[in-house]
Amino acid sequence: MASFVPTSPETLEDQRLYTRARLVEVSCLDCLATVGVKKNSEHHTSIQWSDEALGHCPEFARMAAQPGGRPVYAGCSRLVASIDAAVREGRIPIGAEDGY
Repeated sequence: MASFVPTSPETLEDQRLYTRARLVEVSCLDCLATVGVKKNSEHHTSIQWSDEALGHCPEFARMAAQPGGRPVYAGCSRLVASIDAAVREGRIPIGAEDGY
């Protein structure tokens, strides 16, 4: 199966904007897994997990050990609480900038 590998500067910049622009590092207050977070609105949160962060999360490990594994859409409640705390503290800005 062919995959798309961006090469033009414009496409690479679009990729950066969609996947990494404005990400703020947040560490879980429980397991210390560090993820990238962006909030485009009060109700929209993007979380970028690394393999290392996934490996640190005991809540994900418990879900993965269940029959059928962890549902893709299931989040970590401990990390959500950590993100909410970071928002309250003003460490994560809310609102898209230039559409991102």
